[in-house]
Amino acid sequence: MLTTISSWIISIAGVICISVIVELILPNGQMNRYIKGIFAFIIILVIIMPLPKLLNLKIDLSNVFNTQEITLQDEYLEQLNLNKLMMLKEETEKDIEKTGYSNVVVSINADIFAKKVEIKSVYVDISQIVINEKAPHKDILNIRKLLAAIVKNNIGIEEGKIYFDG
Repeated sequence: MLTTISSWIISIAGVICISVIVELILPNGQMNRYIKGIFAFIIILVIIMPLPKLLNLKIDLSNVFNTQEITLQDEYLEQLNLNKLMMLKEETEKDIEKTGYSNVVVSINADIFAKKVEIKSVYVDISQIVINEKAPHKDILNIRKLLAAIVKNNIGIEEGKIYFDG
């Protein structure tokens, strides 16, 4: 019991010391007032926290804080997965363009209704490809190998699930 009271007093003193140091560091103004208010609230919490234990009171906070499992709405999850796929598509197309190939369209076939996006396959349309001067390869087979490597690195899919059109 004595150790509980001494640790309680030390924690009160510690919070007060920290608040004094922060008050000295911060300039006068609106922000200083808010921080003083926050530290006053923290000091009150530190003072009140051990009182139920010292008075042998059992307080059940389960009614105050609902601890039931939170379920995600399906529409939100679908939109989140769709946004992730669009971001992967855009990043992959940008990386392909950086290597010197433009007008390449990447399409991702995935299940957006699952909790975690499951990418089934990727289609790379190179029928309208424009090969710039800085492109490392002009041969279509080497271009396909390079684009497959970019898609594999960006999307994280096996090469056997990457298909080319054109």
